[in-house]
Amino acid sequence: MARLRPYFQKSRGKPQIDGLRVPSGIIFISRNGLSWRVTQAEHGPPKTLYNRWKRLSRSFLHRFLAFQAQALQRRGLPKEFVDKL
Repeated sequence: MARLRPYFQKSRGKPQIDGLRVPSGIIFISRNGLSWRVTQAEHGPPKTLYNRWKRLSRSFLHRFLAFQAQALQRRGLPKEFVDKL
């Protein structure tokens, strides 16, 4: 393995934050009604928390709207109405 190490790509930037710290930080902020800058260090940098929250909320909204459109189509509403959602 040591002989192959020079051929591996070098990591760039900061190392990624642990996957469990970010969701717990987002929940902590939401429950307590705090701003993103008033996070505890154990949850990670505030900018990371905000960016991940933004990304998750966008993907959730997209999935929710797609699910609602499918439900409306099953009820027999015209496709033109569903496409406007």
